[in-house]
Amino acid sequence: MYYKQRYIESVKRLNSNINGLESDQIQKRLDEFGYNELKEGKKVPMWKLFLESFKDPLVIILLIAAIVQVFLGEMVESIIIFIVIILNSILGVTQTKKAEGSLESLKKLSSPKAKVLRNNEKVSISARELVPGDVVLLEAGDYIPADGRIIEAQSLKIVEGMLTGESEPVLKHNEKIDEDVGIGDQKNMVFSGSLVVYGRGSFIVTSTGMNTEMGKVAGLLESAENKQTPLQEKLDQFGKKLGIAIVIIAILIFIIQVARGFISGGNIDRGSVIIDSFMFAIAVAVAAIPEALSSIVTIVLSVGTNDMAKKQAIIRKLPAVETLGSTSVICTDKTGTLTQNKMTVVDFYMYETKKEDMEPSNINYSYHSKTLTVASAICNDSNINQEGKELGDPTEVALIKFANNKSLDYQKLREKYDRLSEIPFDSDRKLMSTVNDIYGNAYMFTKGAPDVVLSRCKYALVDGVETKISDEIINAYKEMNENFSKKALRVLAFAFKDVPDEDFVPALEDEVDMTLVGLMAMIDPPRDEVFDAVKDAKSAGIKTVMITGDHKTTAAAIAKEIGIMDEEDIALTGQELDDLSEDELNEKLEHISVYARVSPENKIRIVKAWQDKGKITAMTGDGVNDAPALKQANIGIGMGSGTDVAKDASAMILVDDNFATIVSAVEVGRTVYNNIKKSITYLFAGNFAGIVTILFAVFANWANPFTTLQLLFINLITDSLPAIALGFEKPEKNVMSKKPRDPNESILAGGTIKSVAFRGMTIAIVVIIAQYIGMQTSPQVGTAMAFSTITLARILQTLPARSNEYNLIKLGFFSNMYVIYAIISCILIYGLTLLPLARGIFSIPLDFGFEQLGICIGLALLSTVIMELVKFRHKNEI
Repeated sequence: MYYKQRYIESVKRLNSNINGLESDQIQKRLDEFGYNELKEGKKVPMWKLFLESFKDPLVIILLIAAIVQVFLGEMVESIIIFIVIILNSILGVTQTKKAEGSLESLKKLSSPKAKVLRNNEKVSISARELVPGDVVLLEAGDYIPADGRIIEAQSLKIVEGMLTGESEPVLKHNEKIDEDVGIGDQKNMVFSGSLVVYGRGSFIVTSTGMNTEMGKVAGLLESAENKQTPLQEKLDQFGKKLGIAIVIIAILIFIIQVARGFISGGNIDRGSVIIDSFMFAIAVAVAAIPEALSSIVTIVLSVGTNDMAKKQAIIRKLPAVETLGSTSVICTDKTGTLTQNKMTVVDFYMYETKKEDMEPSNINYSYHSKTLTVASAICNDSNINQEGKELGDPTEVALIKFANNKSLDYQKLREKYDRLSEIPFDSDRKLMSTVNDIYGNAYMFTKGAPDVVLSRCKYALVDGVETKISDEIINAYKEMNENFSKKALRVLAFAFKDVPDEDFVPALEDEVDMTLVGLMAMIDPPRDEVFDAVKDAKSAGIKTVMITGDHKTTAAAIAKEIGIMDEEDIALTGQELDDLSEDELNEKLEHISVYARVSPENKIRIVKAWQDKGKITAMTGDGVNDAPALKQANIGIGMGSGTDVAKDASAMILVDDNFATIVSAVEVGRTVYNNIKKSITYLFAGNFAGIVTILFAVFANWANPFTTLQLLFINLITDSLPAIALGFEKPEKNVMSKKPRDPNESILAGGTIKSVAFRGMTIAIVVIIAQYIGMQTSPQVGTAMAFSTITLARILQTLPARSNEYNLIKLGFFSNMYVIYAIISCILIYGLTLLPLARGIFSIPLDFGFEQLGICIGLALLSTVIMELVKFRHKNEI
């Protein structure tokens, strides 16, 4: 571990020197370590992705049926089936290819150039050519091109948020660190992809390419598993079972039909009987398969995608809509997601000065109050440019914004009180000082850690008067500092002293005998809407877990404030997590609400631990360090302000980086899943009714209730528009008061089988009655009545299919106009079959008149009324 060594020891270990490598060493190291670049795994070719989409059992059956019909001359249905299958395959391939881009984005983060010392000369080279042992020079604005041990650091501040999750710049040094620490606390190291924002320095390269921390992230990203959504898994499982059942039913019907034809006697063409029986069995199989199911699921998911976009959530992968709806754990970042990502002064303290005196509108706006505000603004290096962009340390930005809010424009203060000289902030002494011209006199202003500033003060402002500091004053400040710290507030103390003249150049030994002014406390505050969002998540049975690069005390304080952390919950650091065995983690997992100072490996482990418990897990993130966990999670949620790597690894992107948006999206996701189940129930109930009617006719030795063309018409018309219209149903009233569904539950669970069986049998009974009535006139009229009744009953079934719990009175008959439009459209299309030219094609005889049609309409309406009446028995009806 290089951070535990003195930098000179690291230089020796790497067989280099502080003046850089010699020419003869460079090529050898390139041969040994390779180029400083990220390697990419093999991609699945597009043609292979396309062929894999044909593995679905239902698709295979449809393909076989379509091919057979081509040979038998039935081209229309075959063409339609082929088009549906190909369109679904193209859509799947497109979505997959869009998701591939994480490593390309990682590569873009590499700095194209690096300033290095080679042969004791400063040269600029391609970062790709860096090797371990190279000495790299840094200054503000440079991206770090490789991992390394710092040799020299002069006020060197580096933003490492993309790796650590911590948004604040890290002040670097070159001293060794004795204890074991995580990446975020290795302050004598630099890491590839991070950014220098202040100061200058140099480092010796310790790792390049895939051996860097960034490279490890890339490796994790490659190895992280792509997860099927619960719906995809259940549809796959159900598709296999349904496919087997359909084949068995088709074979059974074929055998019975052939047997009936052979034993009927008379002069029959056995070949024709076999072909007709086979065609009918194929038609039954096609009718039983909801070939529009994949398209309908895709369309319903797209509807949910549009709804989420309106709520600032952009879906990159359609199945993520449904996954989000079944999420039971949300692992969320703190900074910017739960908080505002803006350090803000939230409290302050001045001995024996009232807080209301700080308000400029108060007539008693005191000298003491103004001195504290002025000190915070002029002993400060941050800035806000003309475009409103905040530049500099977030803590210092918070101080100048505080001054602005108190009607003391920081820019005017700096112009008025000109800075004469300064002593930059240093992590060892924990102080920063500036000398400013105050009305022709020179004053030194100092800010820093409260304990350090207190120890260097000889006086204190008391109600605007400089007074010799006493134990009572010191204890009052210490007590207040402790109170602030318990609230996880970041505290700075401010002091000043009169110095000789404007030519005075301060030295470190001058930061003594100062006059204490006061304390300022700040924090990155929670978003206002987060409190209700966390509460709503709890009521929906969703566990919220905070995973952050921040310190444990700060993270735990925020988590308690917004309701993530309960009394019995605990917080862990990444180091403490590493010390837990898998069994220990599994035992404590449900009580760990906060993880702080975590590594990318930690994040993946946390996500996997929840997944091992069978929980559908969502993970938010914005940095490169988050990407592997985002990919591992059932649904990765990238931040709109985050890196391209995080976005590419995510299934959903939050435009506003807001946790509350996730909870809103969960409601949409749950509604989408419910609507998909409504469409599935609708489809299967209609298909089940058809199969029952056919089987009844076969075993009752009746004429076939439907012709092949009629079956195909029923399937094409009634399986499309109404099922799609159900995807536009609004959220039901109790959608967010239920717990997340068990990911292991069947797609037909939750009353779906009962609904399919009940609705299917209800429709089948009225169709059988219709056929029986028609057969009293002729078998042809019986078939026409069966066809008309099942078509109309399946269309009208759309109304009760809108909800398994709420009847139309509660839902509102016109609350989903798409259903009304779909019903009207399908009835009009059915009406076309009754036209003179179409009657012959659809086997509807001339003696099928208004009386028979009226009976069919009445029976279809009766089935719908029965389905609705049953809902009044629900005890949970509102």
